[in-house]
Amino acid sequence: MDYSFPHYLLSKQSVDDRALNRTVMDSLKANLPAAPIRIIEVGAGIGTMFTRLLRWKLVAKANYILVDEMAENIETAREWIPLWAVEAGLSVERIEQDQLRVFDSVRDVRIRFERADVFDFIKKNSVPADLLIAHAFLDLLPMPESMPKLLALTKHLAWLTVNFDGVTSLEPTINTELDEQIERLYHATMDTRATGGDSRAGRHLFGHLQRAGAKILSAGASDWVVHSVNGKYPADEVYFLNFILHFFEESLTGHAELNAATFTNWIKERRAQIERGELVYIAHQMDFLAKV
Repeated sequence: MDYSFPHYLLSKQSVDDRALNRTVMDSLKANLPAAPIRIIEVGAGIGTMFTRLLRWKLVAKANYILVDEMAENIETAREWIPLWAVEAGLSVERIEQDQLRVFDSVRDVRIRFERADVFDFIKKNSVPADLLIAHAFLDLLPMPESMPKLLALTKHLAWLTVNFDGVTSLEPTINTELDEQIERLYHATMDTRATGGDSRAGRHLFGHLQRAGAKILSAGASDWVVHSVNGKYPADEVYFLNFILHFFEESLTGHAELNAATFTNWIKERRAQIERGELVYIAHQMDFLAKV
């Protein structure tokens, strides 16, 4: 299988759609200021949250800054978002290479693509947003020191979604002791990244936000739950599941505490479970809406 990170981001759209906490989202709707609003999304990937806001009619008129440090993500976003917009019946106007206008009779959003490290972007950003979005991103950053810097990007709201919180479940069980060992070691790799990260980021965000002076308006679970229906996974979720196993391979291959052949066979059996439509994958995560 060809492992493309932009394809992974595309494949998890349907998973995120199910996962996002509706109570937190209702609080977002209730607290958004009058349009037009300024939105900054960090770690924005290929723009799936941007399209979701339009699909779900959460935003009608806005200026949207999409920030990601991966060139491949930004290049994909530049091409994919106009294609998505046309298919959705929206008009697209390319203002320049890194700016688009997506609009119809009701919606009018200008989007700017920024390829930048999040902390470099924070240093150069001069106008805070009405809404900061960080989706499936904060559990990759060093905390708590990153939180005040991130909150400097908004003068009002921060919608912080799909923050991993320490539970990974793969069913059916292959070997209880081995499954538990692999989960433990996998989570440990999140806690020891050189760039920062936390396998229990979700629960810890309560304290990080409060210490940074933010008021939590709403919080709730946003678990990924992936299973087949009549032996078939929805949308492109076979690719999503295989990419999750790819994360395990990247993180744990060669680990001193794992027998190499045993781990290879474990991965092989998990992939066979996907092919048979048997694998159930659950990851516990948390969503937050905070007011600065």
